[in-house]
Amino acid sequence: MSRWMKLAGVALLSASTLAVASQFQAASRQDRQQSGSSQQQAGNSQSQSSSQSASGAQPQSAGSEQAPAPAVSPPGVGATYIIQPGDVLEVQVWKETEVSKQVPVRPDGKISLPLINDVQAAGLTAVQLTADLTEKFKKFISEPQVTVIVTQVNSQRIYVMGEVLRGGTYPLLPGMTVLQGLSDAGGFTPFANPKKIYVLRDQGGKQTKLPFNYSAVVKGKAPEQNVPLVAGDTIVVP
Repeated sequence: MSRWMKLAGVALLSASTLAVASQFQAASRQDRQQSGSSQQQAGNSQSQSSSQSASGAQPQSAGSEQAPAPAVSPPGVGATYIIQPGDVLEVQVWKETEVSKQVPVRPDGKISLPLINDVQAAGLTAVQLTADLTEKFKKFISEPQVTVIVTQVNSQRIYVMGEVLRGGTYPLLPGMTVLQGLSDAGGFTPFANPKKIYVLRDQGGKQTKLPFNYSAVVKGKAPEQNVPLVAGDTIVVP
């Protein structure tokens, strides 16, 4: 009797073990199915988000145009500045890139542009030249919008030479004086004679010598010698 009871207990234990294993396998399959479903939903959500982002983006029209970055004039170049040979001009015609150019003013005072060829620029302000170019471009372009900007002033220069640290050519700014010109040159060498400085100026084809006593000027004793410079002046420091 005891033997049969033991056999029955073993059978019950095996059945119980099989039932637990079966439940574990079922739970494992269910967990894998839920995990797969979650991953699929996440993938679908990401796909929908990407699709919405792509559809929400507004591509820039190939035909849209942006205004070109405006050129900048050097300091001191205002509306009344008279264009001179050697200057460089930026000529912009709105939406007409083929005729918009940066051009130098030739020694004869003219510039060259597509369609209209040679045009007189020297002796005019940027505003006057803009009006002239607008009229000339009307023969080829409907309602041209022209802008002229002086980007380099190469005609307005002074020269500093002699016993200075940085002799050479410097741009002439409006109202620039002899003292300011010397400042641009970095000051004197130990061998300079500040009391004997002079300015060479061409007046009507004749060279004039203007004295400049640095020591007296900085002490306020000779302010009349600190004259405004003009284009072509040469400051000499002996």
